[in-house]
Amino acid sequence: MGTFRRLLGFLRPYRRLWAISFVLALLAVGVTVVSPALIGHGIDRIRDGDEGGLQQVAIAIALLGLGRLGLTVGRRLVAGRVSLGVEQDLRERLYGHLQVLDMGFFDRWQTGQLMSRATVDLSAVRFFLGYGLVFVVQSLLTVVLAAIAMTIQQPLLTLACLLPAPLIVWVGHAYGVRGRPAQQDAQQAVAEVTAAAEESISGIRVVKAFAAEERREAAFSSAVDHAFDKQLRAVRIDASFQPVVQFLPQISLAIVLLVGGRMVVSDTITVGQFTAFFVYVLMLVQPLRSLGVMLGLGQRATASGARLFQVLDREPAIVAPPADRLRTLPADAPGRALGAIEFDDVTLRYPEQDTPALQDVSVRIAAGERVAIVGQTGSGKTALVQLLPRLYDPVAGRVLIDGVDVRDLDPTALRHEIAIIDDDPFLFTASVAENIAYAAPGASREEIEQAARRARADGFVRELPDGYDTVVGERGLTLSGGQRQRLAIARALLAGPERAAADGATSTRGPRILVLDDATSNVDASTEQEITTGLREVMRGRTTLVIAHRLSTVLLADRVVVLHHGRVADVGTHAELVERSELYREIVTYGMADQVFLTREERPTEVQEA
Repeated sequence: MGTFRRLLGFLRPYRRLWAISFVLALLAVGVTVVSPALIGHGIDRIRDGDEGGLQQVAIAIALLGLGRLGLTVGRRLVAGRVSLGVEQDLRERLYGHLQVLDMGFFDRWQTGQLMSRATVDLSAVRFFLGYGLVFVVQSLLTVVLAAIAMTIQQPLLTLACLLPAPLIVWVGHAYGVRGRPAQQDAQQAVAEVTAAAEESISGIRVVKAFAAEERREAAFSSAVDHAFDKQLRAVRIDASFQPVVQFLPQISLAIVLLVGGRMVVSDTITVGQFTAFFVYVLMLVQPLRSLGVMLGLGQRATASGARLFQVLDREPAIVAPPADRLRTLPADAPGRALGAIEFDDVTLRYPEQDTPALQDVSVRIAAGERVAIVGQTGSGKTALVQLLPRLYDPVAGRVLIDGVDVRDLDPTALRHEIAIIDDDPFLFTASVAENIAYAAPGASREEIEQAARRARADGFVRELPDGYDTVVGERGLTLSGGQRQRLAIARALLAGPERAAADGATSTRGPRILVLDDATSNVDASTEQEITTGLREVMRGRTTLVIAHRLSTVLLADRVVVLHHGRVADVGTHAELVERSELYREIVTYGMADQVFLTREERPTEVQEA
């Protein structure tokens, strides 16, 4: 019940509308409860030959039906507004919460699992809170008011027809105990199917490149079969309980027909009174028959709510510091260089991993300095730069920018000062101009085009069908790797707050710190030259960290940091490290033959033929 009570909390902003819906439902039930008495009265008028009285009763019944129609339409409209409002609030809260969660959360959760919660589970909760709950309340009101009317008219007959009630309650409880876990398992299995489908579609190019369609189809079929089994179990439970719930009210009808019929034969009650009572019983039967369906919707909503709260209850690990500790980075001033970085005895351990990704790392980088980071796969290169924008926090040590611990900065303000260009930059399904201005939504068209020119992207952009207004496909895959990379460079040029230019009369945009994560590793030599030209432009005057796998990229840097198993092995210029570092020489020597890729790999020994 804890989950269900929490779900009811989402109705709080709609208390007034829900109260209106409740009143409309109450009035509709009241009108409905009056009808059987009128029907019985009308039948007795037929027996007595009272044509005038019969006409009055018929008109009254028609007017009551019309009133009930209006009340029901109003209730459904109000309930629909509540339903959509709850859905909107839930969706915005879920999405907003996902935005503030740390990267450790997304490392563990599949995208498909989150999508399933944002669609299937959210809709189940919305439908029950908006429509199902009001229907349950209306059904309960119908049962209560009809039972009161029946008791007033025929107490003993009412007691007889309510004999199956305890059995109905027991069956409903048993259905809840067995049905809720089955629904949770079924919805989790459906989420796994969604995750498998999302992964296959997102990676369709890899699937086709390795002719793995049959394997992916087999894996997806396995997930579908698992979901089928779980859903079939839930269906079997529904099939076992719901017919029983719908059958039990029939016992009441049989009791009323038998006992009430004898009372009519013995002239204890009139035919009209018996008819009215029988209609009241029919009014009880429909809500009780719907009990199974409503219980199923409630079980599904509660199971979905529990899955939503798995996400909503997750506290973000990266948060803004308290107000008394909050600091800001030093502002621009003439002659002051910005962007000094210090990793002070830093240790980083990813969630649920025993081996630290970084251990006791200490590196100082001067403002405006360009530093390359090299090392074999898993040495901690990416982990190191992820500490700067606080995608992760170290478990020990400090990361400082311009002398300020990044944990004492507002994360949003901090990330505005850092631009990251990945080896496979992500572009949104939007226009080229919107993608470039993603880091600066308020940038003018002139600023966007200027950034593209500096990134050497203006030429190919103008050749696109609609120029800067051309909408790129999902993830920007309609563009080449080099084109996406240059757009990412242009985007980086617009990152950061506006700053005064050197002439003091104009303002300029740009990050304080630039991070290049294998920015040229996925392009050919000619494209690399174009990108490098753009990189030199964006690196000018900015502190730059370069994760390098190409010698040409290393040579862009003033110094090189060599990482080995999460520790700093050496620091120096390229020439110094070639001279003194065996590890660095090994990285360079055992790279590709043209010394383009810098990865430490054991090369296979060639067997000479005799």
